[in-house]
Amino acid sequence: MAEEDLVELKFRLADGTDIGPTNCRPSTSVGSLKERIVAQWPKDKENAPKTVNDVKLINAGKILENNKTLAESRLPIGELPGGVITMHVVVRPPISDNEKLKDDLPKKNRCLCTIL
Repeated sequence: MAEEDLVELKFRLADGTDIGPTNCRPSTSVGSLKERIVAQWPKDKENAPKTVNDVKLINAGKILENNKTLAESRLPIGELPGGVITMHVVVRPPISDNEKLKDDLPKKNRCLCTIL
């Protein structure tokens, strides 16, 4: 495979630090990128994702879907010759025990009306 077929990516965390850069093929799935992020997450950082489902990748304002490849996600591959594409990583905050209990309780219908 020719080197120009590879896409150079880095992943920007919420605190501004990066994971990468790393070279990937355009046929790489977004799900496998997320697996790589979970595996390479810095040990000294708080709020580490536990699973791939805790991670969202954002590129050019779009949330990338796990089952799509980089090529299908329409990354600007040809527009940045030799450049690094930066994707933003968003981690879902952990759910506390209280929030889990709230989800188990039946929902009450509430109506709020305001008369002006």
